[in-house]
Amino acid sequence: MKEYRIIDCHCHIYPEKITQKAVAGIESFYDHRYRGFDGTIATMLQNGEKSGVNRYVIFSVATSPRQVSSINRFIAENVRNNEDLFIGLGTLHPDSDNLEKDFEELISLGLKGVKLHPDIQQVAIDDERAKKIYALCSGRVPVLLHTGDYRYDYSNPDRMRRVIEEFSDCTFIGAHFGGWSVWDEAAEKLSGYPNFYVDTSSTFCDISAEKVSGLIDKYTADKVLFGTDYPLGDCGKEIALLEKAVDSQVSLKKILYGNAAKIFGLTDKFI
Repeated sequence: MKEYRIIDCHCHIYPEKITQKAVAGIESFYDHRYRGFDGTIATMLQNGEKSGVNRYVIFSVATSPRQVSSINRFIAENVRNNEDLFIGLGTLHPDSDNLEKDFEELISLGLKGVKLHPDIQQVAIDDERAKKIYALCSGRVPVLLHTGDYRYDYSNPDRMRRVIEEFSDCTFIGAHFGGWSVWDEAAEKLSGYPNFYVDTSSTFCDISAEKVSGLIDKYTADKVLFGTDYPLGDCGKEIALLEKAVDSQVSLKKILYGNAAKIFGLTDKFI
């Protein structure tokens, strides 16, 4: 893989004192169908280095408004300490009484986007509270969203489609190919929008390389970003599966690096 540059666009990190609890929580959310790594930054870097990863998009999710500022400062501190490796996304919470203040602090910290998790935050993706966040982000920074889950209704493809259409000036990234566990429905309803991208995280363990190839064809290689959902995914295994799914070297380079470089404003796009 040395001929490629790689950005892992979906990496959860946590303060050391809560890492073990956080990893247990994320594994529990997926009914322990994904058993990953220990959640430490050191392990993330070790695993990524073996696979030739050049950069990581890091973030965490606020489960209450009071966590927002401390999480964003934690992410920003790690970016400052690893400027050549990390791209940081901030978090916001739809129930915050100070969304504008929270957002401006996020921007002032140099964070490059916003990560939301409708299922964990228990706010529908098209709820009026969430829409206030999209309005703040429109034309300024992208929004990475957990999308899809057959068990919940917070982020189903119909809700996501309404948001994409209403906020056409906002760049959205739908994690897990736009709809975890409802991949076909998501691809049918969400492909073709100029402001909507997807990442590959938490997908390869559940579907075949052939199906992944079909999803990429549906969205097009210009709209797909590589991501592992660290601490759940193994870089090496997921890159190997992606290579099986993508025949074109040009498309592979876009998915592994170029598309993310464009979204996050990197100058070394390597497309």
